[in-house]
Amino acid sequence: MGSTWGRRAWPVAPLVLVLLATAGCDSGTSDARPQPTDAPSASASASASGSGSGSASGAPSAARVCADPEPGPAKAPAGAVTVDPAVPGDLAAKTGSSPPHTTFWLRPGTHTLAPDRYAQVAPKEGDTYLGAPGAVLDGRKTNQYAFGGKAPDVTIRHLTVRGFVAPHDEGVVNHDSADGWVVEHTTIRDNSGAGLMAGARQQVRASCLRDNGQYGMNAYKGDGPLRDLVVEGNEITGNNTGDWELRREGCGCTGGVKFWAVDGADIRGNWVHDNRGTGLWADTNNNDFLIEDNVLEANDGAALIYETSYNAVVRRNTIRGNNRVEGRRYAERGDDFPFATVYVSESGGEPRVPARTDRIEIYRNVLEDNWSGITLWENADRFCNSPANTSSGVCTLLVDSPDRCARPGIASAPLYADCRWKTQRVDIHDNRFVLDKSVLDCTEKCDRMAVLANYGTYPDWSPYQGERVAEAITLDQHNRWHDNVYVGPWKFVVHDPSRVLDFDRWQAEPYRQDAGSTLGPRAGG
Repeated sequence: MGSTWGRRAWPVAPLVLVLLATAGCDSGTSDARPQPTDAPSASASASASGSGSGSASGAPSAARVCADPEPGPAKAPAGAVTVDPAVPGDLAAKTGSSPPHTTFWLRPGTHTLAPDRYAQVAPKEGDTYLGAPGAVLDGRKTNQYAFGGKAPDVTIRHLTVRGFVAPHDEGVVNHDSADGWVVEHTTIRDNSGAGLMAGARQQVRASCLRDNGQYGMNAYKGDGPLRDLVVEGNEITGNNTGDWELRREGCGCTGGVKFWAVDGADIRGNWVHDNRGTGLWADTNNNDFLIEDNVLEANDGAALIYETSYNAVVRRNTIRGNNRVEGRRYAERGDDFPFATVYVSESGGEPRVPARTDRIEIYRNVLEDNWSGITLWENADRFCNSPANTSSGVCTLLVDSPDRCARPGIASAPLYADCRWKTQRVDIHDNRFVLDKSVLDCTEKCDRMAVLANYGTYPDWSPYQGERVAEAITLDQHNRWHDNVYVGPWKFVVHDPSRVLDFDRWQAEPYRQDAGSTLGPRAGG
């Protein structure tokens, strides 16, 4: 089985792999969170236009932050320390000489740091940085980082941060992933690496993450799970200017935002568009995500990848025009894998991992003119302690040590199930899927929904060889489409890429998918 799809799994960047391996695997220690309260509605989904313009149908509006950022205070607040752009390094120096919980007001103009790559600002606990209208912190392609250190509860508002040259897999703002930071009404653009890193309890609101070299934000914490992240009302666009997936094919090291081992994230009301690669990518032991009311648009790759992770709600998003570059690239090189705009890879609902839901529920979204729809995939050869697991050294959240996932124990319960990241308990309902092939300039391979796996072959001691996983994901792991509306020439892939069905066969035995759904007239050819 040498086809590309047969080994598909998105690798983790080498630096992150090393750090993840030292973090350990928390087996469900987080507190249970309240259940989402929004009830699904088939009628609401069917009426949604997918315009993303805040119409009466309930479609979310695009968060147009970058073109019109909210200005900061024109005068220094009472008690604030004023920072002068005419004095190089003034911001770092005054931060160092001031006590914790100081507010700094950056006057209008371009502020710079000392001409040393490690001259970053090191905030103290509770410090606040406020930019006046026109305040810019410029790294001049000399400084690697803007704000670093481990101080918690730092706030940055109304500031533009640009021109920093963080190395690959590192970040410019909150470089050391300190906890409790608040980043609001801030523009982070034209930097190398990640514009922003994340710590626990971080809130990123109404900010512009634009044209950064690798990620807009990289949510990763090396000393354990990153808990309780909020990303709300931001514009995240044009990131991965370095085009790292082409430079290091299969690196899995790009995206508008990349999430690693995040436990509890609310991702709402963002406009994630025109990124070179994936829009939102959750990779490796993430859990308890709420992804709602976003506009995910015109990203070169998938709008959303949820990979080797658990328990999520994806609802009321407008998802349009995504995956046209990467989907076409795979198709033109003869790859039959149904690489879709929402890609659920070795991820599923798991009641034993505490979260607001015990499923992955995808509902009341509008998907319009993307390259394909939703793919549920499970790599038969990828499991804890397998050489084929690209998240090397990392185990599932159900097993405390990779060493346990070996013969003979892995061949029987409970390890037979618990050593796998399983695509299970995925519920896809009350969505609207619209496809016009003339808009995509496509004749084939852009029109697929899929639930499938590869033929297990590796390693030679694997208990998952053959069609076991393909049969399980297709028939036995409670993955369901139902009550959806389809417009256009949709096809449906089951078990493996060779089984391509029409709508009637998809609904019939033995698959019994999309009960209560409708397929409307074809749009385009």
